[in-house]
Amino acid sequence: MTTPLVFAHRGSSYDLPEHTLAAYLRALDEGADGLECDVRLTRDGHLVCVHDRRLDRTSNGHGLVSARTLAELEALDFGSWHPGAVAADGDEPLDESHTRLLTLERLLDAVLAAGRPVRLLIETKHPCRYGRDVERRLVTLLRRYGLAEPRPDDPVQVTVMSFAPIAVRRIRDLAPDLPTVLLLEGLPRWLRLGRLPFGTRIAGPGIGLVRARPQLVPALRAAGNQVYVWTVNEAEDLELVLAAGVDGVITDRPARALARLGR
Repeated sequence: MTTPLVFAHRGSSYDLPEHTLAAYLRALDEGADGLECDVRLTRDGHLVCVHDRRLDRTSNGHGLVSARTLAELEALDFGSWHPGAVAADGDEPLDESHTRLLTLERLLDAVLAAGRPVRLLIETKHPCRYGRDVERRLVTLLRRYGLAEPRPDDPVQVTVMSFAPIAVRRIRDLAPDLPTVLLLEGLPRWLRLGRLPFGTRIAGPGIGLVRARPQLVPALRAAGNQVYVWTVNEAEDLELVLAAGVDGVITDRPARALARLGR
């Protein structure tokens, strides 16, 4: 049985508000091998770590992320909706790392400052109004940080993910050295014998698909691919993917997965 990498899904997002700096720092403290984040473009072209198209679920704002400037988003509260944004006594809110919008730049700064190896999974969200500009700006930013052409001894290793095959292809065209993950919620007709498109060597099926198709992980791995499964939170699902020999576990509860692995 392989020992998979453990990735914190939007940070330690079971315990703290997703996509906040506090959630990612908690995951690093817990010993996660890597972090997973989603990125969207603001109206003025900044990459921000927000999952949903709309602001309503995870902030006190409304409307589309893509219709707001960075300054407008910075004025919103992105954490008080979550129980983990309140101090243990329930009286005092915690610091802004629990509630402030997280830009991808701030996350990269935190990862590079961690002082240890970290793998960062960045998912570009589609469809969106800015289309290919998301991947273009992402690669430009990664180049600025020296992360677009990874070397084996680099402590921070970035992998780009998407459910959209066209987005994966753009990354391969813009930065051919960056590894890519094709995320899978269902099983596309064109996925035959575990073959992935556009040079992608990592498949990212959801846990529901892995449950429904028990032969999927073996087929993907037999074809020479790695497999990262999301979002593995329940004990029985963790046992399922460990038995299947996956290469990566993406979870809201990295500490629990690490404990199961004896780490």
